[in-house]
Amino acid sequence: MLLAVGVSQAATTPLSPLAQLGKSMFFDPSLSASGKLACATCHDPKYAYGPPPGRAIALGGPDMNQLGTRAVPSLRYLRDVPSFKQEYKFLDGDVGPVGGLMWDGRAADLQEQAKLPLLAASEMANASPADVARKLARAAYAPQFEMLFGTDIFNDPDKVFEAGMRALAAFQRVPQEFYPYSSRYDAYLRGDIELSEQEERGAELFKDPDKGNCASCHLGTSQDGLPPPFTDYDFVNVGVPRNPRLPANADPGYHDLGLCGPQRRDLTQKRDLCGYFRSPTVRNTAIRDAFFHNGVFTELRQVLQFYNERDLHPEKFYSRNPDGSVHLYDDMPSGYTDHIDHDPPLDRKPGAEPVLTDRDIDDIIAFLMTLTDADVAR
Repeated sequence: MLLAVGVSQAATTPLSPLAQLGKSMFFDPSLSASGKLACATCHDPKYAYGPPPGRAIALGGPDMNQLGTRAVPSLRYLRDVPSFKQEYKFLDGDVGPVGGLMWDGRAADLQEQAKLPLLAASEMANASPADVARKLARAAYAPQFEMLFGTDIFNDPDKVFEAGMRALAAFQRVPQEFYPYSSRYDAYLRGDIELSEQEERGAELFKDPDKGNCASCHLGTSQDGLPPPFTDYDFVNVGVPRNPRLPANADPGYHDLGLCGPQRRDLTQKRDLCGYFRSPTVRNTAIRDAFFHNGVFTELRQVLQFYNERDLHPEKFYSRNPDGSVHLYDDMPSGYTDHIDHDPPLDRKPGAEPVLTDRDIDDIIAFLMTLTDADVAR
């Protein structure tokens, strides 16, 4: 099916006054405790509103010396993320959690998502919403608040904070900034270009349920007349290796378990959901240098090799136990590994051949590169 939506249409959308206010906030480092960290510091428009090279695990906090525990995601293509549901029936009949923003789905919408980094101790590190409101009252764009919300807006810090979150959310809905659909693959869907033979092979491997099987989570079909989102917004536990570069992981008792904590608190007793993280879109993934929720891999090829050989050659990916044996699924506590994903290609048994060849991996990477938006750094 050829689609009409494209970058030329998105580029004609003007910013509303509310979105313009949100843009001013987005690029303002004075909203952080350090005075040095803006939303755009980690979510750089030159990198599809994702992290610049080397900044995926970002430094923040009042003194800009606290390293986070999760990789910075891109803020593009979040418009249609559904609300979080613990039990959702997918088209293939599977039932599981879906939706919500952040790696653990704990933000219900863009307004709720915008609050979290502003108040996170390792990020913008504001002590309270009132702390943010005081900074907004001193900002150069404070008159825009009064124009949009009334001259008495700054009398109520809670209203100021909520108004600011509305503005940030409005900016994140601007088409040309956050869902331009300007990649080569979008041009292909519109009938403007042809893919190369290698890119076409990669697209088929991406979809093939017995090969890459990527599309089982990174949905590549169009929805409601829009180009594909390349995610079905589900959650999965693929046994991502522990990242020894994260300071938090120096504590052997620390585990980031996604849906069941430590950042999300309402599902801590749901052991069957521990280790589950939301599947992001793979649009613009080819420009990233940190993959999965903890940024353990720094190259796209490593990700595909992990999927291809996780249970065939676990020694390539996991740490060692004191006795020298491989510590399988080493970022999960003992007794929590019953719900690791084993869908293809993660279904191979030791001694079998990998389902993907080196050429297959090259082809899938070539296809994924077609999903890079035209305006991002290469």
